[in-house]
Amino acid sequence: MSFSPNSSTPRPGGACPSVGVQLEAVVLPPVLILDVALGLLGNVVALWIFCCKLSSWNPNSMFLFSLVVADFMALLSLPLRVHALLWGFWVFGDGMCRINLFLMFSNRSASIALMTVVAVYRYLKVLHPLHRCSRMSRRAAALLSVVVWLLVVSPRVPLLFFNHIKGSGNQTQCFFFTTYGKTSASILILVKMHRALTVLEFVFPFALLLFCCLRISCFLKRRTVGRPEKMRKAVRVCVAIIVVFLLCFLPTTVTTLGLWASRSFRPWDCTLFYTFTQLTIVSFGLNFLNSALDPIIYVFSSSVFRKALLSSLPCRSSAYSSTSTSSSGGPSTTQQELQTISGDGGQPQPGTGSSKQD
Repeated sequence: MSFSPNSSTPRPGGACPSVGVQLEAVVLPPVLILDVALGLLGNVVALWIFCCKLSSWNPNSMFLFSLVVADFMALLSLPLRVHALLWGFWVFGDGMCRINLFLMFSNRSASIALMTVVAVYRYLKVLHPLHRCSRMSRRAAALLSVVVWLLVVSPRVPLLFFNHIKGSGNQTQCFFFTTYGKTSASILILVKMHRALTVLEFVFPFALLLFCCLRISCFLKRRTVGRPEKMRKAVRVCVAIIVVFLLCFLPTTVTTLGLWASRSFRPWDCTLFYTFTQLTIVSFGLNFLNSALDPIIYVFSSSVFRKALLSSLPCRSSAYSSTSTSSSGGPSTTQQELQTISGDGGQPQPGTGSSKQD
């Protein structure tokens, strides 16, 4: 199916013709293939680190592991989408179409929510270290992860109850948001709910991320004592997540708003509707780029993950082992100096020991 100028006017009843595969068939396959390749590489390594290399988990590790699970939801669904784009039609049937759409959109919602949780947790650890949320147990962190999953997946469950196949024969496509009119009222409600979620699930978490980043930055500028490096690390975590938000999720939010505006204010303009629909579909390729970029967030936000990764590298493992042995098997350089100064081999002053890793 393809769009032609003759189909730029609505059909009787105000419905635009079905949108076919055009720009996305050219742009999306290489983008999605790159997303899958990089995402699998980074997330398989991350999964191996979490499952085989971390001896103990803290709340931050649990949030990041949930993010790995969300990434695998996308990585499992994208190969089917690539196949449909390269062959020009969907061959996997109605059931797989429903599951595919559910996994894709749940990945976006879960990734946004979990990255926000990681940033807020870091914010609380730095600015409100005595708050009970910043001192939560692993059990509480696991419960919070489950609650987040339920909140973000529940609105996507209706995708599983409707047929989203468009066309017939060798022209079938698996999209549910590419037509306007000539469909059931339930589908139209589902499309509107999807567009609202796409915008809201970006706007509110992004505002919260900006707040956390600005508060930590302002606090860091005013503070002259304490642990500024820990605060700088928290700022870097927030900035990394904000960059992922802007690169991966902002384009879809903007094009979705364009779709809403075109149907609300210019319902007769099918050309405008086609334009924003094509841009929206193409922008989904950037959505799934987060699966490739998320491992960078793991390294930025978790010193436990970072050290486990470094200890696993062949070129760093021996050096890391010797460093770990010297640091754990005997006093540090600072401790030795303090003992020399004190002259009696006593314990170092409070605040000089190592702190618990985040």
